[in-house]
Amino acid sequence: MNKHFMLTSESVTEGHPDKLCDLISDAIVDGFLKNDPSTAITAECAVSTSIVFIAAMFESNIMIDIANLARKVIHGVGYHKKAFNDKTCSIITSIRELPQGKYRHFDENNMSESEIDDMIVKNSVTTFGFACNQTPSFMPLPIWLAHTIARRLTTVRRDNIMSYISPDSKIQVGVEYEDRKPKRVHSIIVQVCQNEADIPPLKQLKEDMREIVLWPVFDSEGIKPDNKTRIFINPDGQSIAGGPALHSGLTGRKKAVDNYGGYSRHTDAALSGKGPLRIDRVGAYMARYAAKNIVAAGIAAECETQISYSIGLSRPVSIQVDTYGTGRVSDEEIADLIKIHFDFRLPAILKKFRLRHLPSKHHGVFYQKLATYGHIGRVDMELPWEATDKICVLTQR
Repeated sequence: MNKHFMLTSESVTEGHPDKLCDLISDAIVDGFLKNDPSTAITAECAVSTSIVFIAAMFESNIMIDIANLARKVIHGVGYHKKAFNDKTCSIITSIRELPQGKYRHFDENNMSESEIDDMIVKNSVTTFGFACNQTPSFMPLPIWLAHTIARRLTTVRRDNIMSYISPDSKIQVGVEYEDRKPKRVHSIIVQVCQNEADIPPLKQLKEDMREIVLWPVFDSEGIKPDNKTRIFINPDGQSIAGGPALHSGLTGRKKAVDNYGGYSRHTDAALSGKGPLRIDRVGAYMARYAAKNIVAAGIAAECETQISYSIGLSRPVSIQVDTYGTGRVSDEEIADLIKIHFDFRLPAILKKFRLRHLPSKHHGVFYQKLATYGHIGRVDMELPWEATDKICVLTQR
């Protein structure tokens, strides 16, 4: 990436069909783990006009009503209109209950070093973590702004301040960089779906979007739109209802939205719909944890961690670091620090973050909250992988 560039990042609200699928998939993960933390679960969802398809494969001591859970999610998102709603949509499930095995039956809190080392991963994957000092959340500014606008849109809809918009909206923010630092907001694009045609007219929609959504968001931001910032409201024309009635959705299709908005590399695998026994999900959280602590410790202004796993092994086969030239020491030295102070083995990650017990701790709703507005860099949730508790050990010389 050059020192001078412009980067755009996208976020979507909870009613976007892809995000609706992520919400349903993670609600299923929560539903199983709430009452059986040892559950091994993967769940995927696809939606289209009046149809929801769910495929789930699990090994657990319990059973949950997956179809009913999906209807609750759809209702909670706000789809109550005739075009698509929780009462009339058809839900098709393909459920496979796996035979009881031994892989999930272990207590990560009481395992010896040799037992942790014997716990191999079941997936081959390269996970990426990233952090930078552009925002207080250690996230790149474009995705931070896009998520903040998306959350504001959801708030004003739910509070009936802008009751005419549907749950489905898309936001894109472009930021110009100079010497790898955010310089100005280049562009803001908001595409919202309205419940009814021409209510309100486009002129009123644009005015409301600026006064009720955009300006309040930028009130607390250091970099604000200027007189050259290009702002587009519904540039693609009017969209009615939105959601599955307008376009289809699939679990895991918004990977850049879930991660770093395209500023850095991200894990190729989907994050939502997988229980914490899947290293392709929890490894991404651990990679972020390492990168964030490096930046928080002042060792680099930007840090990307790359952690590669192979089936049949417990430890990563490769740990690499790229600080884009911002490190106070070499990338190789930072990688060595990470190898010393961070344990990337699956049971160690589960123990450090208590990932199998978070749904029960949060009354059955934890992973579902991650499905929208990013799995990374959240300031509205107390996420264990967002802690900066390694600063002291990383700065000891």
